[in-house]
Amino acid sequence: MSTPSTTDAPVPGLRSPGAGLVTLDPVHTALLRGLDDLLTGLATRLAAPEVLGPPLLPAEGLTRLDYFRNFPHLGVSAGRFHPEALDGLAAGEPPTDLPLRPSGHLLPSATCYGLLLSLEGADVGADGTRLSASGRCFRNETHYDGLRRLWGFHMREVLYLGTREGAAQHLEQGAEFIADLADRLGLALTRAPADDPFYDRGGSRARLMALDPVKHEFSAPDGTAIASVNRHRNFFGERLDISAGPTGPAHSACVAFGVERWVHAMTLAHGTPEQALHRLRDALP
Repeated sequence: MSTPSTTDAPVPGLRSPGAGLVTLDPVHTALLRGLDDLLTGLATRLAAPEVLGPPLLPAEGLTRLDYFRNFPHLGVSAGRFHPEALDGLAAGEPPTDLPLRPSGHLLPSATCYGLLLSLEGADVGADGTRLSASGRCFRNETHYDGLRRLWGFHMREVLYLGTREGAAQHLEQGAEFIADLADRLGLALTRAPADDPFYDRGGSRARLMALDPVKHEFSAPDGTAIASVNRHRNFFGERLDISAGPTGPAHSACVAFGVERWVHAMTLAHGTPEQALHRLRDALP
């Protein structure tokens, strides 16, 4: 497992056992849980059933999805202690000095990858399918910054697979939900295109993306992106042989929320975590 190279900025009220890692105090925890409850409203609106994705992703599968071509710096590998290290561990030697062997798996950096890989070879039909999931995600960033940029964080996503038209509608409804929820919570968000690819940066698809962006981010006034709408075209459908009935390879799209970043945005907007929690409770049904 890779080690962060820099320390993160301190956040009042939070405890950090290491760079990019935080323990949320009771107020921040209540904010995170309450916000996640509100974010599930999109899944309810779109009739997307809740599922639980895998805690590890096979490196082989991610390779087929061009993950390492696009994000070589983000991957956090899962390793096992080499059998030769077990005696040292039992004798109390520091584990950092003992050899690891690759497991062939990575910790998820986004919730949707595990869901997509699990649908390989499936036919979602012309009507398509939707899934909602939340999980811990991990990214080996160059730096960390409080709740704005963490090594491990919670990501909630609502995923669609089906037709081109269905994917476009999914993202339109997701963007409307984000705007409505931000208004209820007193958040001023701006929307702008982002440049995260879902395929090889050097290929014709990457050139097409420069003309027709596939990802838009919604950011707080300090520039923190707290949500995104992502159109994958039929990339995952082709790579994973996921079809949408007679229409051919499925198009896919997802709406993603970084939950700790929503906590940060609420505190930024309302002054203190306590005031943010009060505003959140006013917005709950």
